[in-house]
Amino acid sequence: MTSNASASIPDVHSEFKIVSILDTDLYKFTMQQAIFEYYPTAKVVYRFTHRDKNRKFSRACIEKFREALGSFADVQLTQDEHVWLQDKCKYFKPGYLDYLQSYRFKPDQISVTFIPSPDDPDVGSVKIEARGLWVETVLWAVPLMACLSEMYFRYADRDWDYTGQEEQAAHKATSLLDARCMFGEFGTRRRRSFATHDLVVRGIKKARDAHEWKEGFFGTSNAYLAMRYDLNVVGTIAHEWFMGIAALGDYKDVAGTALDLWSNLYGDSLSVTPTDTFSTEVFYREFDNRRASQWKALRQDSGDPKVFAPRAMQMYEERGIDYRQKAIIFGDALDFEKAKELNEQCQLLGFKCSFGIGTWLTNDFKKKSTGYEEQSKALNIVIKLGSIDGKECVKISDETTKNTGIPEVVAKVKEAYQISVS
Repeated sequence: MTSNASASIPDVHSEFKIVSILDTDLYKFTMQQAIFEYYPTAKVVYRFTHRDKNRKFSRACIEKFREALGSFADVQLTQDEHVWLQDKCKYFKPGYLDYLQSYRFKPDQISVTFIPSPDDPDVGSVKIEARGLWVETVLWAVPLMACLSEMYFRYADRDWDYTGQEEQAAHKATSLLDARCMFGEFGTRRRRSFATHDLVVRGIKKARDAHEWKEGFFGTSNAYLAMRYDLNVVGTIAHEWFMGIAALGDYKDVAGTALDLWSNLYGDSLSVTPTDTFSTEVFYREFDNRRASQWKALRQDSGDPKVFAPRAMQMYEERGIDYRQKAIIFGDALDFEKAKELNEQCQLLGFKCSFGIGTWLTNDFKKKSTGYEEQSKALNIVIKLGSIDGKECVKISDETTKNTGIPEVVAKVKEAYQISVS
């Protein structure tokens, strides 16, 4: 592979700075407007989870991460960004955009605790929490994860460089387009660095521009890069919307309430919903004919993706709805082979589908020391809503390893929804 831009990794002495308040996923802003509208006084706690328990952070990495948080306080929506959001995202109300213009990150909402390993005090795990008003803290999760990943690969794991990243992204995009896999780039939160993300989006755009099926790339979830490269910005509703409403409502009529509040605010503009906050089968119980007709697409985010389309087809048919007028967006740990296989399945069924692809695009590296042969693994990190107004939040999902929340509360919610606790 050839080298692009600077092949070197970021210098350990260079200062980290977030480039823009828009350097995050669009869904965080659509979520923030919904919270601004419906739950402006709710107080929450977000909690960090590192799913790879055997992988440690260095003390130096976490110290640099803690220092980097101070730079967030200097970021604000610029006038050009305000105008761009107003033009590209018509569903944002003037009152919300004025709020966003005045918004400032508050680093004192974030607590970071390094927990040293018993056998080596210079490596260990980390506990990260964000506490405050939901309407304020909602913007923290994505840039926090992106910052932590960048600090990790700047200070803890430096056996890599940027060699070939733009060309690799262009090759992947071309392969997806050739296979008629419609896709978007969703890689902000687990990217290796901002520079990686920029190279990847640039490579995808070049591939899209050179391809005859230009509509096959439908955009990026990153608002800043969408603005920078004149791309569609995409995103809709998040699991945490269901999680927060569920906890506040004692887990009664969760999907119905969450979907209806969202629809009342956004109409048909953002009608793609995840199904797996408390498992897809639980979601379908409340996804009645009216809602199934109203919402344009389902998002598959956990469990076996190959069973999702046949089950969704069955669900629509039971409601007398033509599933061929609906769509599925797959978004769980995708690469080319998975996307191609799922696309072929959906074509056989007559189901429209597309793919939201993240880590495979923005954190796919090889170790420099192995001659770029061995994989340099991305971090497997998440930040989820932990509690709201003192009530614990959980996410069950369609995969047991993705359950989040206090185990006792998870068990209680599973019992309430008649989900197997095994």
